Amino acid sequence: CKFSVVTSKVSTGSYKRQVYEVPSGKQLVDQAVIDRITWATWTSVLGDEVIGIWSRHAEKADVNCACVSHSGINLVTGDDFGMVKLFDFPCPEKFVRTSFCMVTSTSTVDIRILSCFSRRHMMEIFSSLNL
Repeated sequence: CKFSVVTSKVSTGSYKRQVYEVPSGKQLVDQAVIDRITWATWTSVLGDEVIGIWSRHAEKADVNCACVSHSGINLVTGDDFGMVKLFDFPCPEKFVRTSFCMVTSTSTVDIRILSCFSRRHMMEIFSSLNL
C-alpha cells in the first residue's frame, strides 16, 4: 500500500492498481486525477512507472516487492529467484537493465530503502555482499 495525503493505492491479486480516497474509501477512476497524485511512498510492483522491472521472461508473480528511495530516483526490487535489483526510477520502458544486482539465498519477499541511503551507499552495500 502507498499513502499520499488523501489517497491510498492498492495492488490486487488480479494485478490491477486501484486508488482510493482516504478516509471515505471512494475509488478514484479519473486517470488525470490519479496522474497528479504525488505519492509519499512507493512499494508497488505495478504501474506504468515500473514496467521496466520485469525481465523478458518474467511472470507476473516473479517480482515480489519494490521500494522507491525517499529521494524518488532509485528503485530496489526483490524477486522469487533471490535477486535484489537496483533501477533508476521511474523506469517506464520495458526490459530495463538493472544498475546493480545482488543474489540472496532465497526468495526476497519484502525490501525497503533507509532514508539516509544514497545510490552510492546502496551500490557499496551490494558490492560488499555480492560474493
